[in-house]
Amino acid sequence: MKRLFRALLNYFVKGLLIVVPLGAAFFLMFWVVSRIDTGLNLSTEILVDSQGKPLYVPGLGILTVIVIILIAGILVTNVITDPIKKWFMRWLNRVPLFKFLYSSIKDLTEAFVGEEKKFNEPVLVEVNEFGLKKIGFLVQKDMKALNLPGEVAVYFPMSYSFAGQVVIVSVDKIKPIDRSAADVMKFVISGGVSGLE
Repeated sequence: MKRLFRALLNYFVKGLLIVVPLGAAFFLMFWVVSRIDTGLNLSTEILVDSQGKPLYVPGLGILTVIVIILIAGILVTNVITDPIKKWFMRWLNRVPLFKFLYSSIKDLTEAFVGEEKKFNEPVLVEVNEFGLKKIGFLVQKDMKALNLPGEVAVYFPMSYSFAGQVVIVSVDKIKPIDRSAADVMKFVISGGVSGLE
């Protein structure tokens, strides 16, 4: 009886390790997509059924976001010129709070998916004389603008979080990591349990 209970418990734990991460990932994706779809779905404002009640079309909000992003990409690539972009940025600079939010979100987005990805050089940084090391990403190779020659800026992401910390360190304290930035980021964000298989 004890052996049967132990086997069932073992199966349950193994099943839990499969079902919980899958379920949580699917739930989170479903929650985000449904929130976006509900928030941006204009079908209830435009469409009505035969009885005059608002008609909800599932997926129209997501489709709206995809179309807006595609149109924006086409316009920025083919229509909007540099003078228009500069005029737009000058206009943004006059709205202090919006400028701060826009530029922060834009920089963060470009760091991951832009043409000039910022977190693409993983490094190992020697933190102290006892051999403690941290994994980070080299984000600035030249700190002369802050009167810090021979120093670099390294971003240290935190595990299970989107937060991180930028630290200025001496060039001789860093060592490049010969792995892809995506693998190293996954390793750090997961708390060291995945990404380096």
